[in-house]
Amino acid sequence: QVQFVESGGGLVQPGGSLRLSCAASGSILGTYYIGWFRQAPGKEREGVSCISRSTGNTYYADSVKGRFTISRDNAKNTAFLQMNSLKPEDTAVYYCKIHRLIPPRDYWGQGTQVTVSS
Repeated sequence: QVQFVESGGGLVQPGGSLRLSCAASGSILGTYYIGWFRQAPGKEREGVSCISRSTGNTYYADSVKGRFTISRDNAKNTAFLQMNSLKPEDTAVYYCKIHRLIPPRDYWGQGTQVTVSS
């Protein structure tokens, strides 16, 4: 069973920064990506960013390119999302997710609230 410890959410003013972290524990065999989705009130959950544990290849949604940076610490099974130049539209619950490729399986964290408001 995979468990997550998510941290780093909170309230920040527009233009500010936050750093999310997601530490995964448990047995995760195989190639996988780790990253974040987010869901704002009344909207569907959307992918934000992810990183391959093995290659370090990254993906960013167009809405966050140039503002967010994802990284990982393989030794600690932890991923980080540095969020800069935050906008009110970034307000959402951010969910950590591990997507294993073979065999395919998804693991979700419990989510952390990010609120961007003056």
